[in-house]
Amino acid sequence: MKFKLANLIFSDSDVMSQYPSLCYRVLEGHATSASNSSVNIASPSSIDFTTYFNSLSICKWRKYTIAKRFYLHFEYRGSACVLQQTYANSYSWSPSLVDCSDAELCSSDEWESFDLELTPIDGETLHSFRISTAGPVKLRNAYYYCVCDEHDVRSVELALASTTFKKEDYILRNLSLLQKYVIDSDELISKHFHVHVIDNGRTLDCASLNSSQVTIHPNPNVGGSGGFARGMIEALEQSPKATHVLLMDDDVEVLPESFIRTFNLLSLLKDEYVNAFLSGAMMSLEEPELRTEDLGFFTQKGNFSPLKPEGYMTSLHDIVESEVFQTPSDLYGDTIQQYAGWWFCVIPVTAIEAYGLPLPLFVRSDDAEYALRCKPKFMTMNGICVWHNAFKFKYSAAVERYQVSRNTLISQATTGIAPITDFLKEIRREVELDLKKFNYDDAMLAVKGLEDFLRGPQWISHPVAESRFMEANREKERLIPLEQLAPEALKLGVDLNSLTYYNLSLEGGRSKLQSLFDFITINGHRFVNDSAKRRDKVAVIDAAGWVYPAGKIRNVDTLIVVDMPNKKGAIRHMDKKRFKEVWTRVRKAEKEFKRNKDKIYAEYASYRDVFTSIDFWKQYLKEASE
Repeated sequence: MKFKLANLIFSDSDVMSQYPSLCYRVLEGHATSASNSSVNIASPSSIDFTTYFNSLSICKWRKYTIAKRFYLHFEYRGSACVLQQTYANSYSWSPSLVDCSDAELCSSDEWESFDLELTPIDGETLHSFRISTAGPVKLRNAYYYCVCDEHDVRSVELALASTTFKKEDYILRNLSLLQKYVIDSDELISKHFHVHVIDNGRTLDCASLNSSQVTIHPNPNVGGSGGFARGMIEALEQSPKATHVLLMDDDVEVLPESFIRTFNLLSLLKDEYVNAFLSGAMMSLEEPELRTEDLGFFTQKGNFSPLKPEGYMTSLHDIVESEVFQTPSDLYGDTIQQYAGWWFCVIPVTAIEAYGLPLPLFVRSDDAEYALRCKPKFMTMNGICVWHNAFKFKYSAAVERYQVSRNTLISQATTGIAPITDFLKEIRREVELDLKKFNYDDAMLAVKGLEDFLRGPQWISHPVAESRFMEANREKERLIPLEQLAPEALKLGVDLNSLTYYNLSLEGGRSKLQSLFDFITINGHRFVNDSAKRRDKVAVIDAAGWVYPAGKIRNVDTLIVVDMPNKKGAIRHMDKKRFKEVWTRVRKAEKEFKRNKDKIYAEYASYRDVFTSIDFWKQYLKEASE
């Protein structure tokens, strides 16, 4: 049988219209997308389709699936033209032409179908084609396919679970796209796809949105982990039962073709990949051609990090590098701790049945913990992606200080992830970092995360997470619009209107002796009295919590912090009284942790099967609703 692998797309969507070279490259002449599935080529023109969305990743399809021979199909109308097959490999900065692959297409006033078997090339990563026209030509309904035995095609029921909290604009737009291009399409997925929207904000109109293949589930605000747990349960209990659950963030812009390719890929998997997780790429909403991440890993220091370098998907070299990337375990040995983020992650139901549901963590660490618990193989593929705000523009102390501090400890104690990571050391490092930068509010959040972990598993077995997260949001440092901050900053001798990214990012220099002094004194907070030297001295730094401009912040008593992407900021003053308050509490919590670590870790471990069970989550959701 003929089995479709991937449609070629010529999207006219807003997010892609800025970068048409994600779909095709104009080498000569002119071309415009007429619709998502058609393109108009002017006369004379040469158009190359060896792109992120329209190349066939031969290496991945051969690796993951039973597909062996590959074909191209499209319909055309217009003048005569010449098609040449193209390919790219690890050494490619531009497409190479396949020798003796020229195919001449006669002119036609009617729509004509064209099918071509792709010529295999040793070592190729991507395969595609180039068209050169003598006059105007229109292309439509283009796709890659393979030929396989019907009995080799797996039965797939794909359930999408998206958790949302008052992101109506995103949800409504994405539902509309999925309805039009997936559910109402003639694709194989259309009858084997169900959308579950877990509405933690309870703001969506169920009556108008529910259908035979879309269900809105009003849900208490139990965070991302609780929402995705609910989505997994609904997928397990739907009829027919799902074979795979696709977990997806709410604040993303979707490409319907990603869902079609996902379904087709799952349908042809080899036995060795049938239990693998599929991770879609995160493309940047700020820079739509930029792939920021597709797989992550948990470092030895306990940090979340992208596994691959960022890459621009308008660059053929970056596309190829992303497809052939091999984990450099010999370079940094902790990359075995890989995970797939839940902005777009497909999990086989067999994994859920074997390893259970997420931990009740509310937000952050749930996706990493789940993957590290399951230890699956991972799959990625060009053109399977969503657009999402880059994390560097989304720093929140309530998440990065309170949630991460608490949740990484809970994850390690409960399911044993990251066994070589000393999370206490990392919490202490983050507290010290914030104290050095006079950010006493956010430092205290990390301390409270540690203290709440020490409360034990009984405490988080009840839905307290929302109230604690909201409390952390209230207690984090308040940033105000820069236009409101500017007059006060000017009094301190700083003109915010003249501030640039370059000046903001400067770190300043310091000697080894000065570095030692800053370490011992926590930037002058203890053992010394240098207030006279610091008086009336000001520095301007980036507001992001992970920034440490060591040289700039020493010997000052005032810091102006600026979140330039969001145009907000704050003024901080050195306060040794606040320092002492935070320092006393973190030292006390550290001593308790070290004294009771074995006992409390054993208590959390005893709750592992409870926390990850369907019965626990149903009771948890019921309690949260009351």
